[in-house]
Amino acid sequence: MSFAKAFHGRLFASGSVTRSKPVHKMDMPSFKWPKAEFPAYQYPLEDNETANKAEDARCLAIVENLFKTWHCPIAGVIIEPIQSEGGDNHASAEFFQGLRDITLKYGAKLLIDEVQTGCGATGLLWEHERYNITPPPDLVTFSKKMQSAGYFFHDPEFIPNFPYRQFNTWCGDAKNIILAGAICQEAHDNNLIASIKATGDYLYPELEKIQAKHPKTFLRLRGKGKACFIAFDMPSPEFRAKFLSTMRANGVNIGGCADVGVRLRPTLAFEKKHAKILVDTIEKTLTSLEA
Repeated sequence: MSFAKAFHGRLFASGSVTRSKPVHKMDMPSFKWPKAEFPAYQYPLEDNETANKAEDARCLAIVENLFKTWHCPIAGVIIEPIQSEGGDNHASAEFFQGLRDITLKYGAKLLIDEVQTGCGATGLLWEHERYNITPPPDLVTFSKKMQSAGYFFHDPEFIPNFPYRQFNTWCGDAKNIILAGAICQEAHDNNLIASIKATGDYLYPELEKIQAKHPKTFLRLRGKGKACFIAFDMPSPEFRAKFLSTMRANGVNIGGCADVGVRLRPTLAFEKKHAKILVDTIEKTLTSLEA
């Protein structure tokens, strides 16, 4: 089982659990696997606790109903700690623990996809640690930022019982393992995870000021307390396209997600001095587009 707006890859099995854009698996056969709904929160979170708790309950009810009614037993649930490609969608610790409880109840495995969020991007080495899921997830995947794809787990039954049952072209690539080790060593030696968290603690309040000043064009700011893993929405796809192109023309490489989302994905070396440039450029761009 996966979730609406999820992204887990573009190949056969991973493409079957990807739900973000139809073009990702156009003309490609896929398994008919169940799809649940990921919470869609109202922001700011502190002003919408009741509505967001109800949203958690609604989505968890859909998950359990699928377990009860699917035509065959569901072996596992795969989920991103923060849906990234699908719009930078966040969920609460209560939602993730509720999901864990359901998988335990029905004997399914819980798989956490940290390809986007892992390696310190959210101010923690692994974003799922923030939610204190108990017992821990059965398997966690990583890639991109580590420069080496892999996974870790705690159940020895996950070890393949025959060679090549878990394999891809780059499995065991020594140079990628060396790269991953060097990246982790650099982050450790220079305290980069704490540094990016401090940058985010500066950046988020500055973006709140922009949201207050531009309430019609700078919407649904989210990612508070999660380093620089921050996103916001624009009023329309057309406005976002103009915003992104203008930002890039002004020297800031910034990207979108889903239909109207804008997401920040700086490196761990992103500091307050860089954040100031970002804030100034966003303010300048919004002012020009609103004129």
